[in-house]
Formats: sequence, C-alpha cells, structure tokens
Amino acid sequence: MSNKTPELFIEINELNIIFVAGNYDDDLNFSILEKNISSAEDFFNNELINLSQAVKIVKENVEKIENKIDHVFKDVTIILDQFNCSSVNISGYKILNQSQILKENISYILNSLKLTISESEKDKSILHIFNSKSVLDGNVIENLPIGLFGNFYNHELTFFLIKKNDLKNIKQIFNKNGLNIKKIMNKTFIEGTQLIENNKDTETFYYIKIKKKSSSVSFFDNSAYKYLESFNFGTNILLQDISKVCSISYETIENILNNNIFKKENLEKDELVEKKFFNKENYRKIKKKLIKEIVKARIEEISNIILFNNTNTSSFKFDTGKIFVVFEDELFLNNFKDEFNYYFSKKFKYEATSLNDFEINSLFNKAAHLSVFGWRKEAIPRLETKNSLITRIFKSLFE
Repeated sequence: MSNKTPELFIEINELNIIFVAGNYDDDLNFSILEKNISSAEDFFNNELINLSQAVKIVKENVEKIENKIDHVFKDVTIILDQFNCSSVNISGYKILNQSQILKENISYILNSLKLTISESEKDKSILHIFNSKSVLDGNVIENLPIGLFGNFYNHELTFFLIKKNDLKNIKQIFNKNGLNIKKIMNKTFIEGTQLIENNKDTETFYYIKIKKKSSSVSFFDNSAYKYLESFNFGTNILLQDISKVCSISYETIENILNNNIFKKENLEKDELVEKKFFNKENYRKIKKKLIKEIVKARIEEISNIILFNNTNTSSFKFDTGKIFVVFEDELFLNNFKDEFNYYFSKKFKYEATSLNDFEINSLFNKAAHLSVFGWRKEAIPRLETKNSLITRIFKSLFE
C-alpha cells in the first residue's frame, strides 16, 4: 500500500450520499480504500438541505471511514449531482491590428468576462470555467494563440454556476464537521470526460442523463463542457403512465420489467402479460404491445422536450457526433434501449447510444484524476483558496 496521505471524496445526489477515501501512488494513480453509501432521504427536505441531519450523516460516515483507515481528514472534494447548476456562454474580444497576442490580452478578456458574470448573476457562484472556443481572424485555434499575430481575436468561455445559498449550506455542513472544501466538481462534467475517454475520436456530443426522478442534457463541444439543463422528470414518468393507463401498481410494473419481456423486437398482437407477474394484486389482461406503445409515446415526448424542441439547445448543432443516453434505472434501458436510441436519433440523424449508469468506483477514480491533473479545456477549476481569480486563471493557463 502506498504511504501517501488519504484523500476524501463525497458525492451528493438525489438518492444517496457516497463517501469514498483513497490515496495516490507514486504515479498519481488513485486507489479506493473505503467506501460508504448513505441514503439521501434525511439529507434533503423538499429538495432543500436539512442542515442538522446533513451534518449528522456526514459526521457518522466520515468517522466510520476514519476509524477503518486510522486517519483523520481535514479536507474534502465534493461531487455535486443534486443541485441544479446553470451554464452561461459568453465571449470577449481584442482588436489586434496585426499585433501579437499577449498573455495580458487573454487575462484581461477572462477577467472582464468573469466580472460580467459576477455582476449579472449576483445570487450565484462559479463552479467551473471552460475555454469553449478561441478564434483568431475567423480561424478556430485549438490552443491559446499566445504569440500569434492577427487583426481580431475572440475568446469564448462557459461558466457553470451554483446558487450562493446552496454553496453556503454545503460549506456549512462540512465546516461543522471540521472539513475544508478543497474543490467542488459537477458530476455531469466528470461523466462527460469519461464518455470522451471511452469513445475515442468523439469529442462533440450530447449527453442525456435520465435518472429516476429527474433528467438533464449536457453538450460537449470539442471536449469543452458547454451547456447543462435539468428537467424535473425521469423514468418515474414512464411508471406513472403505465400505472395510470393499465391500472396496475408500480411493484407489478417492476416485476414485468425485471423479466425484460420488451427486449423482443416483435411482440404478438394479442400477446398478454403473464399472470405470474401479479403477486399482490388481481390479474388484469393487458397486452404487452399496449405497454410498449405507452412507453414509446412518452419517450418521443421526452426526446422532444429535452432536445429537439428545446430552444436552449437549438444553437448546438454539429456535423458529426453522437448522442449518449445514460440511465440510472437499468430496467428501462434493458427493456426499451432500441426505442430510446430511435427517438433520440430520429430528427438530427446523429447516432444515439444508450448506456448503463457509470460505475461508482470508475467515477471516483476519474474525479480523483481530474482533481490532480485538471481537464484540458477547463480554464480554471473552482478551488477554495485565497488567491484572486485572476491569479488562479494565470496559474491554470500559463504555468
């Protein structure tokens, strides 16, 4: 085992609070030592943080891990999935008149854009900043064009924001447990970088996450995280539809789906759901095709709301790329994967791929890697330091 100091990572999502402790070896590869998963039921009260319960949950779980590995943590890295982050794309420019682009030119643009965001979004704080695009005289530049000559330089940034009150509550929870927050990371950003690394040559794509109670759409443009939008429905709405139309309980529906009977491409016209799935309610003669048609109609509506009829994503068009649809509830993926792929690729003609949710260990390993090495398109991670923003930008971009 490495003798490096253990690090603590905590994920907060709508179902669970996940506590992970691990350490880095001499090559900075992260290994998980201990992991605890606690229900988020007592953490939130109507989607607001129950502070007293949250402090208690963190205290109990961190102490369990500390006792097991004989180490007391002073710092923590937070992964957020519950809180609705927002994104803002904004551009700045510099007229060059055939002069050279200097570090000072770019730092001035970045600082000006940050100031604009701070003044226009007074109730929010910055989590992430990404270099979305650099354009010199109409040509997109992959890296910062410091030292190049030109007439006009445009720099686009994407800011990911969180409500200041939410950030205040999060800090309070961990401060009361003697933990300093080193870094806060958005979970969809981590997952997006995993998709990029697992799918070579795919750097521009939509990432749609369908959870049990909510959904989201993200857009990555040439590896830069550019957009995030959340929705207050998930696979729960499919359960509601089936239950309402067929007058059967959620438990019966899950019994049916657990047997993956909808994986068949062609169902017989009058093929009925078997009696064996009705454990705690009276049997009803329900055609399998009816359930499938109910789900297909709702999937088409979901695809339109999230992507195709969404004015917020209308500007994010691309020539080649993919749409990744990731599911928290594998029952719907196992039964209706083809339907989701069809409806999410139907209008844009992009390739849609439906996937299982990310495995916990791999997600934390990726988060640990990003916390050390950063991401190539991230202008500056949100660090809890006393450095000014402009100092941190300089360090991230130029060191």
